[in-house]
Amino acid sequence: MADGQAMQQAEGRDRVPDIVIITGLSGSGRTQAMHVFEDMGYFCIDNLPPRLILQLAQLVGINSGVGRHLAVTCDLRSQGLFDELFDAIATLTEHEMTVKVLFLEASDEVLIRRYSENRRRHPLAQPGESTESAIRRERRQLKAVRDRADMVVDTTRLRTQALRTRLTRAFSELTDQQLMDVHVFSFGFKHGMPVEADIMMDVRFLPNPFYDPEMRALTGEDRKVADFVLDHPKTQEFLKAWKQLLDAVMPGYVAEGKPLLSIAVGCTGGQHRSVAIANATAEYLAAQGYHVSVSHRDMPRSAAAAAAAPAAR
Repeated sequence: MADGQAMQQAEGRDRVPDIVIITGLSGSGRTQAMHVFEDMGYFCIDNLPPRLILQLAQLVGINSGVGRHLAVTCDLRSQGLFDELFDAIATLTEHEMTVKVLFLEASDEVLIRRYSENRRRHPLAQPGESTESAIRRERRQLKAVRDRADMVVDTTRLRTQALRTRLTRAFSELTDQQLMDVHVFSFGFKHGMPVEADIMMDVRFLPNPFYDPEMRALTGEDRKVADFVLDHPKTQEFLKAWKQLLDAVMPGYVAEGKPLLSIAVGCTGGQHRSVAIANATAEYLAAQGYHVSVSHRDMPRSAAAAAAAPAAR
């Protein structure tokens, strides 16, 4: 890992709280925020009474040394719940748990439009009361919590992706690259093209070990096959260009805040070339600081068929 990434992670561990309490105006994006925390690996509970936060934190092992974090949304619309929230924060602090309150808000005009577009009634609206009146009343009721919040985010002009970026930078101990899960997998075109790939590379132009009887029943995971594929001059030329392409596009996916990126590498059967290139791709991206997993969709059945072919003849 690069020194800069290690420093960013160390700083993240220092600033990321054990518990984040998400609250704010109805319709301001609490559900979207919760999804962001789920993607960051937080243990998430929606609409939890403040008095239960300590019990839940102890139950799931927050601050137990395993590095877990908790995010809860709290619906706070009465003075009693305000006091309960502040008491809960004090109690959590006494138990040596760090807590931050995230408050989401938006302009009256935007909130009214969101309720109109979703055809939903404001949860505070009384019979015959307008949405505008309910929003203003809720805003007054939440003022005390807003004033005590550690972070206030106005989602009036904030797109979902921008909200994700702001929250991950504030509440994640991982680098931006590590927040995106990259799944590299090999496949065989003769078994069908994958539908879930964001990036797909066809490597059927590379030399094929299948035509060597000694390697036919092997796979790209075997050193002999991997060396044959990766050491070939044509492959070396391809890998240079392939890595340059990855260097160009991967930062864009990170900046977009994409939580999962799938990269498919295909050859004819999914046994030799695609397996070796997929492994090399995963190894390269992991070295760049990405969180990478690798799998081989068609390798088992292709290898089994290749092993059985000589006996069939």
